[in-house]
Formats: sequence, C-alpha cells, structure tokens
Amino acid sequence: MTKPIILTGDRTTGPLHIGHYVGSLRSRLEFQDTHDQYLLLADTQALTDNADDPDKVRRNVIEVALDYLAVGIDPSKTTICLQSQLPALAELSMLYLNFVTVARLERNPTIKDEVRARGFGRDIPAGFLCYPAAQAADITAFKATIVPVGADQAPLIEQTNEIVRRINATASKIILTEAQAVIPKTGRLMGVDGKAKMSKSGGNAIALSSSPDAISAAVKRMFTDPNHLRVEDPGQVEGNVVFAYLDAFDEDLAAVEQLKEHYRKGGLGDGKLKRRLEDILQVLIEPIRNRRAELARDPNYVIDVIRKGTERAKVRTEATKREVVSGIGLFQF
Repeated sequence: MTKPIILTGDRTTGPLHIGHYVGSLRSRLEFQDTHDQYLLLADTQALTDNADDPDKVRRNVIEVALDYLAVGIDPSKTTICLQSQLPALAELSMLYLNFVTVARLERNPTIKDEVRARGFGRDIPAGFLCYPAAQAADITAFKATIVPVGADQAPLIEQTNEIVRRINATASKIILTEAQAVIPKTGRLMGVDGKAKMSKSGGNAIALSSSPDAISAAVKRMFTDPNHLRVEDPGQVEGNVVFAYLDAFDEDLAAVEQLKEHYRKGGLGDGKLKRRLEDILQVLIEPIRNRRAELARDPNYVIDVIRKGTERAKVRTEATKREVVSGIGLFQF
C-alpha cells in the first residue's frame, strides 16, 4: 500500500535546539515508519532574510543534517534533500507567482507577523514576501498531502491550497492535491528567558549539541515566577518556563501535576524544580550529542546522505513540474 507523503524541514540558519525536538523532530521519528517522508534542508528559504551572510546558510546545511541524523532520522526511511539543488522548486515558485497577487501575499497572517517581528517596514525582501508561493512549490512538488507546521504557520498551508485550486482550475483537471496542516500537540517552546519563543538567533535556546555545563547554566537562568521569592510563597505556574519545559519533556505527567499543585500552594522551591528538569534534559541530550560528535568526524558521510537524498527528490520534483507545465498549457519538449 502506498504511504501518504509528508514534507517537513528546517531553515539552515543554525543548529537545531530542544524546541525543534519537541515540536517536530520527535514526530518525524514516528512518521518515518508510517509515511513517505521528505526532510527539506531549506537553504533557499534561509537566504530570504540572510542574503548578507550566505556563508552562514551554506555552513549550517551540514549542521542541521547532523542534528537530523543524531536524533535518529534514518536516511533509508526518510529522504533528506537540499532545497537549492532542486531546480523544479524554483521553477514552480516562479510559475505560482503568476497565480497569486501581491496584496494576497501581504495579507497572509504569517508573513504580516514575521515582517512586523523583523522590523522590515516596507523594505521587505522580495524573496521573503513571496515565500508562501515558494512553500507552495515545495509542498506540491513532492505531492505532499501532510505538512506538520506550527499553528502560526497554518495560513501558509491555506495559501498553498488556494494556489493548488487555481492551478487545477486552469488545467481543468486535478493535477495537484491539497495538503493538510498537522499542528503538533506541543506548541512552540518559549525561550529560557521567558520573553519570546525559543530561537536559534535569540540566544535563548538549548541546542541539541549543548554540553552538560551549557545545559546546567541554561536551566539555572530559566525564568520562573518573579513573585515567588521564598520557598513557602505560593507560585504561579502559568508563564513559568520550567513548568512549560516539564510539560514538554517529563514523561511522568501525574508527577508534574502534583508539582504544579504543590507550587501553587507554596512550599516548593524553584531549585528543586530546576534540578528535576536538568536531569531530564541531560538524559535526553547526552546520546544525541555523542552521536552527533561521532557523525561530525565523517562529514563526507553526511554530504553523501544529502546528495543521495537530493537525487531521489529531484526525480520526484521534476516529474511534478512537467505535469504542471503541461497541465496549464505551456509548451515543453
């Protein structure tokens, strides 16, 4: 029986962190046994707001691939491929831009939020503004029907499906299939500082390659409840980074609920909570860090994984591009 096709991936702007693990990597390990899974190293997308530093984007292709392999992504089950080396994606992006307006791109809630967060104003890189069309190209080129995304990215999938409908209407037949957004149960982790979501560039993340000392230091500086000054004081669970991380990583859900109740009543210190969380994170990250270090000693192996995956992906994406070009009536040899 044919497995459903799933596309996911990451921008190559830096090594991945525990937010990626709980938000997507953990699910990808399950998907690779049940789906035809493609993992896209999104270096072209990373360039949309890193054009002043292309070396950063290039360098992190290997870093992100190392993280994939270190957590257990199996290249015999999951196709790891490089976005910039798949010409059909760029060609489909250009085609799709003829089926969407600038006004519609600007109205996309995800784009509006990201433009505001980055302070672009009207100086929006064209590649950044056109990202919804580029993502539509990525998804449809693989004929993915399932796309795991955060809740804030769901509008991008809606716009992909709008483009799919326009292409199918132009072709007067079904060429492309609409995709379903799959929202992970665990939302985006806030950063250790409690001020913003965990990010590679925000300095508030715990990388999957973190040393034991780095993990310990990050947990110690985690934001808790600023009004919980003494152990006996009642504390607030909501907005408390330590509890948010325990919810995400502690498998003993009943124990976490008891800790929350105790904290709210008073008599439970932040130090005890942080020690519990640190122990969990140390156990989680140690094997990933060790495996990553082992893989990093053989970069040619990692490059070979990416090359072979990209070759497989090229066959699929080129076939889709030919279908679209033919379907909308363009001349081709």
